[in-house]
Amino acid sequence: MKIDFYFDPISPYAWLASTALPKIEQDRNVRFRFVPVLFAGLLNHHGQKGPAEVEAKRRYVIRDAMRIASKLKINFSGPPSHPFNPLKALRSCLAVPEEKRAQFASLLMKAAWEKGEDLTLDQTILSVARECQLEGNFLLQQTQNPEVKKQLIENTQQAIDQGIFGVPSFLVEGQIFWGYDRLDLLGDYLDQKIHVDESKFDQIIARPSSAKRE
Repeated sequence: MKIDFYFDPISPYAWLASTALPKIEQDRNVRFRFVPVLFAGLLNHHGQKGPAEVEAKRRYVIRDAMRIASKLKINFSGPPSHPFNPLKALRSCLAVPEEKRAQFASLLMKAAWEKGEDLTLDQTILSVARECQLEGNFLLQQTQNPEVKKQLIENTQQAIDQGIFGVPSFLVEGQIFWGYDRLDLLGDYLDQKIHVDESKFDQIIARPSSAKRE
């Protein structure tokens, strides 16, 4: 079974999720397909601000991610600035062959959040490429390729069309699981331990709104 993993390295939760995926693949005979999307594009479409754009949320998210990293016994350094421009990292992921994309993307996120490196710099992309035995200069050239730029836009639009509004998100059999903290529920779904009555869901969603925030 293939599961789409929508990610943007700007999110510490996407990094944390990436560290957990190999074990899920091993335990449940599934494969995660890494799909780079621009989180800012999702936010713009849905009329939202990113957590790092709201100071109280920014403080909470970093502390929360540090707590999770501590529990997982993973070092947390955080990138030199946050939020940062993730376009170079996202496009370089798209330039990597799909069979190597999970490794490359995971190591990129590790570089930012665990090692504290700057994903906006060429040298970071080159370093991760070397680690994956990929041609880094080619990847950097491809970040300016119109087709690669177009693919990122299309990925983001595809995510929007599927109902994705945040990262990390997981899509399996039309079901969305959003956030690192929903990996347990994703596992339960794969193990057929949970079920949603879709007809009841449709009835509830069809109910009208009785209040509107001005």
